[in-house]
Amino acid sequence: MPVPELSPHAVWLSTPHQQLVEIAFGLGCRRFVLDIEHGYFDLDATDKLVALIRALGAEVHAKVLGPETVAIQQALDIGCHGVIIPHIGDLDHARRVTAAAKYPPLGNRSFSGTRPARYDAVTQDYYTRENAGTLCLPMIESAEALEDVEAILALPTVDGVFVGPSDLSLSRGRGAYAKTEADFADLRRIAAAAKAARKPWIMPAWAPVERRLAQELGAAWQVTVDEYGALWTGIEMGLKA
Repeated sequence: MPVPELSPHAVWLSTPHQQLVEIAFGLGCRRFVLDIEHGYFDLDATDKLVALIRALGAEVHAKVLGPETVAIQQALDIGCHGVIIPHIGDLDHARRVTAAAKYPPLGNRSFSGTRPARYDAVTQDYYTRENAGTLCLPMIESAEALEDVEAILALPTVDGVFVGPSDLSLSRGRGAYAKTEADFADLRRIAAAAKAARKPWIMPAWAPVERRLAQELGAAWQVTVDEYGALWTGIEMGLKA
């Protein structure tokens, strides 16, 4: 059966839940985000989960453990289609961190003969394909990153940005993210910067108002379902029934 085109929606995983992936895939999901930073992922289970998602013909992106070279390269070495990098600061920080996601001459990613390389030696074409085909998405979730968002998007090691609305609101001194006009003004600035750079921007959009705004502002895709929320809703509905 042919795999349909990618929808603008993605599922957020906090654990290496293979059955959830299979259920979501059966319901039409073709894109998954692994929250390695805040979730419960050991390397062996993550490797198997990435292999499953790729074998199904879906995309998998890892929100890595932190803005560190090893965390970024490890996610790409096991075959993730992209890395979402948290805790990005200003332009200089973004430049240093995102270099780990691209092979020279763009960056300083180190070669590993693992899944992307089919466990074999490679030619120069491999490095070119990897640089072009894997996404490096620094998160805009701090006041410093927002201030430099246009310059960050201009970096050759950056393929787009992923928004962290909750941490961005905290960093901007507004406290808990409440989907206020000030919050949405930040999203509009990020969207405008991405459009000017001709690069995608992505955000988690749990509420209908966020989904409408993300669509209006041209988000490339949205994360609209999360593992814990799906479990909560299912259990709650079952108990009420």
